Amino acid sequence: MNVISYPTIKEFFEGNAASKSYLLDWYHTTKKANWNNVNEMRLDFPSAEMVVDNKVVFNIKANDFRLVAIVLFKAKRVQIIFIGTHADYSKVKIKDL
Repeated sequence: MNVISYPTIKEFFEGNAASKSYLLDWYHTTKKANWNNVNEMRLDFPSAEMVVDNKVVFNIKANDFRLVAIVLFKAKRVQIIFIGTHADYSKVKIKDL
């Protein structure tokens, strides 16, 4: 999958060191993936939740952090639109991302 954008991940883990190894694992797993559908994605990330408009919520580090991305299976593209703590995620509206 083509992951857009690594700088977003790097910026987040530079300010949240506890997330670094987990976000890098997510990035490398996603980059190597060739998902065709939600079921294939869930083989790598069983707790991933497709919410609305191709947006997927990924739990990072046992749900300490959340990553929201637009996943386009046919285009093989994953665009990160939000990374934050669980508390930060609770304050946002997915439809507004």
